[in-house]
Amino acid sequence: MPKPKLPPGSPDDTEAAFYDALQHADLERLMACWSDDDDVVCVHPGGPRLVGHAAIRAAFEALFANGSVQAHAEKVHRLDAGDCRVHSVVERVTVMTDDGVQQAWVVATNVYVKTAQGWRLATHHASPGSRVEPPDIITAKPVLH
Repeated sequence: MPKPKLPPGSPDDTEAAFYDALQHADLERLMACWSDDDDVVCVHPGGPRLVGHAAIRAAFEALFANGSVQAHAEKVHRLDAGDCRVHSVVERVTVMTDDGVQQAWVVATNVYVKTAQGWRLATHHASPGSRVEPPDIITAKPVLH
């Protein structure tokens, strides 16, 4: 089955489509966000490095067997490197526990590459989650006089 195509758009558009696909457990739309390159990489929180479409697809298929993932990218820090964009995000993840709905936070890095089909995801790397929102530690740039 051919994967659905996304409009060319921007890295932000691809990121929005990726998180929307997670929230709707839409495997085909999620896989359409990925670059066609065989060296795409995904690391789920605390998981192994997944290389290639088959490994990534299998992992998300297993994840979606338990339902959707209510993850929302927040605090996006963008680095523009020409035909490559790096987004460092804080994902707010809503999970159902025995104590009810809880929030968790995951720090993730999404790398996008510009392809003939538009901006596509080349790498998604997510840290283990935390029950507290991670602070941003910013080093002030020195002032030159």
